[in-house]
Amino acid sequence: MSPRQGLDRGALLSAAAQLADSDGFQALTLAALAQRLDVRSPSLYNHISGLPGLRQEMALMSVQQLSLALTTATADRTGDDAIQAIAAAYIGFVREHPGLYEASFHAPDREEPQLAAASTATLELLLHSLQPYPLTEAEALHAVRGLRSLCHGFASIEAQGGFGMNFDPDDSLRLTVSAFLHGLRHLHQNQ
Repeated sequence: MSPRQGLDRGALLSAAAQLADSDGFQALTLAALAQRLDVRSPSLYNHISGLPGLRQEMALMSVQQLSLALTTATADRTGDDAIQAIAAAYIGFVREHPGLYEASFHAPDREEPQLAAASTATLELLLHSLQPYPLTEAEALHAVRGLRSLCHGFASIEAQGGFGMNFDPDDSLRLTVSAFLHGLRHLHQNQ
């Protein structure tokens, strides 16, 4: 196998994301990536620092791309409309990039500065979107966890074929997010 001309870091990461999305994150190995790129495995080390380096880069790419999808979805939206758009964009990202999405959970160094900054940007977007609701700072952080859990759980069940009934999953998502938002609006009502 002769080295492919023009291989760069961007092309390598794009191929890795495509491989993870098509075959699953666990199928992403240096050997599989080299085969997809038609290069020898050692030539990958010119662009990444082994499998841990690749996983770190994939996690960063995942968090950045998901953050971009959420940012785009919330443009010119506020309140319930913004949160519904966030949930739909989150699920849409997972549907389109299941392997890349999974990469975000396998970063060797969660505290790496670029990854931490990308994660913080997403958190700030979510907190900003929750400002219209009567939440304390701590409650808003709990709500971000809740919304993320709702979206992750929904996406995970859907990916495993767990929604077998003849109902549109998008309708189920909207109803579930509406119930979540109703709870946020009425959190302090009976206190």
